[in-house]
Order: sequence, then structure tokens, then C-alpha cells
Amino acid sequence: MGASQTRAANKYQDLTEKTGFSAEQIKNLHTRFQQLSGNEETISRESLENISALSNNPIRKQIIEAFFDKRNQHQNEVGTFQEISFEQFLMVMSHFQPPTLKTTEEEKEAMRKEKLRFLFNMHDTDNDGTITLEEYRKVVEELLSKSGAIGQEAAKAIADAAMLEVASTNVPHMAPDDFYEGITFEHFEQILKGLEMESRMHIRFLDVDTTTMRCGKSTS
Repeated sequence: MGASQTRAANKYQDLTEKTGFSAEQIKNLHTRFQQLSGNEETISRESLENISALSNNPIRKQIIEAFFDKRNQHQNEVGTFQEISFEQFLMVMSHFQPPTLKTTEEEKEAMRKEKLRFLFNMHDTDNDGTITLEEYRKVVEELLSKSGAIGQEAAKAIADAAMLEVASTNVPHMAPDDFYEGITFEHFEQILKGLEMESRMHIRFLDVDTTTMRCGKSTS
């Protein structure tokens, strides 16, 4: 094995330990990263915005921003990146890995919490630790109004009603005049308590299926 191959193998091993992906999976993801970045060392939002499979996704903006959100890099940082490296790209992709037959119950619980935190961050756009009514309404509006089935005002009304329901569930003794600051991460966990998401939260929008980790032909 030559020196360059040895360095590549060591790099893949390091990334395997950080992300849980196998060397083959990392190689496939690196191929897709190079396709999207034009063989550059970093990738920008514009590169992801050009993915055709994302064009009609109602939460397209949130998905793209998640890749540049420092909170998703496992380093307890806040803020955003202008561009990300392959390693940073890989760290975000690692949130979508499904459990394997060897995954322990403790690991599954940690995986679930990590996925929930990732979803929470997508909606907590101002990094204040809560999903406010305005943030929640914006997501609902985008999901409903872009489907063409409902108008913007109706979407707002649905979001308001849903947030009030969440408030009454999470703060049952709240007085009528009390102001509900928003959904905390703890409340978010309770809301999604019965949802099995460890194996369901995966993506195909990069022409890479995180359930199989095989790169498809680029369509962007």
C-alpha cells in the first residue's frame, strides 16, 4: 500500500470512529460530495439548492440549513457555517443512520435522542432553546400552503391551534392570560414520545439512501 493510500485508509478509519459509517459507506458519500461540490474541498448552500429532488420539498430550506448548523456537529457550538467540509457533511449525515441488529437498547435510546435533537434544531431557527409559535407557524404554513390544499390564513390558524394544544398539554395549569414561550426540547420529546423514528428518519434527497448507503446516479 502506498503512502497516499495509507493516509486515505487512516482518514477513513478516523471518520468511521467519529460517525459510525463503514469505510465503504464513507467512500460512497465522498463520491456524492465531490459531485455536489464540483470536486472542491467544501460545499455551499447553493450546491445543495441545486439538487432537483429537493426542489418541491416543503421544508427544503430547513433541510439545507441543517447541514450548516454548528449545533449538528457534536461540538456544543452554535451559529452557522458559510461552507462545510466533507467531514462536517458526514457528521450531519450520521444523524440519519438507522440502528443495526447489533445496536443495543442503550444505543438505540441515545440514537433516538440525537435524532430528536436534530429535528428540534431544524425548527428552533434562532438557537434560543425553544420552538416559538412563530417558528412553528412558519413550518406549518410551508407544509400546508405549498401543498396547494390550504390557504395561508388557514395554515396560520391551524398552527395557532396546534401550539395552544401543545401548551395545554405541557403546561396544564397555565392561566388564560399566561404567555406560552414555546416548545422546549423536553416538551418536544414528550410530544413525539410514541413515535418510532430510529429507523424511519433517513434521507434519499442526496441520491444517497442512508438505509443502504449506496450512491445513485446524480440528477442534480
